Amino acid sequence: MTLTMSANGLSDEVKRFVVQQLAMFETPSEVARAVKDEFAIEVSRQAVEAYDPGKRAGASLSQEFRELFAATRETFIADTASIGVTHKVVRLRTLARLIEKAEGRGNAVLVASLLEQVAKECGDAFTNKRQVEATGKDGAPLMDGGITVTFVRPAPIPDAG
Repeated sequence: MTLTMSANGLSDEVKRFVVQQLAMFETPSEVARAVKDEFAIEVSRQAVEAYDPGKRAGASLSQEFRELFAATRETFIADTASIGVTHKVVRLRTLARLIEKAEGRGNAVLVASLLEQVAKECGDAFTNKRQVEATGKDGAPLMDGGITVTFVRPAPIPDAG
């Protein structure tokens, strides 16, 4: 049996669950589904938004739940190190296994795609690092002094007369 409740009628346990899920970047729709699965209570997406202090609907959220949201969000962000796929070596190892499987099945298109993914991983394509090289014409070093503009006056047109 599933109960339908407004945000005000939720128990503190459910409210804490909602706040923590939102703090972990779950969408209101996902949280509403999780509440239904976990507690057999149907809550609308709009009711869930009332527990997000970053949303207009959550403007009147109690200090207790604001602090819970902030603490959960901080812990969640700091804890990404425990998630395996956040580490480059784990992603490369997984890609290597997938390449072996794809090769074994003769799927050359998938192998090529996965190899491209490996090249991107190795080339730091998925970081916020940027390598910028600036050179002058034909690879020559840039000149000091900025841009030089030369004005060429056209030659006068001779009189035909």
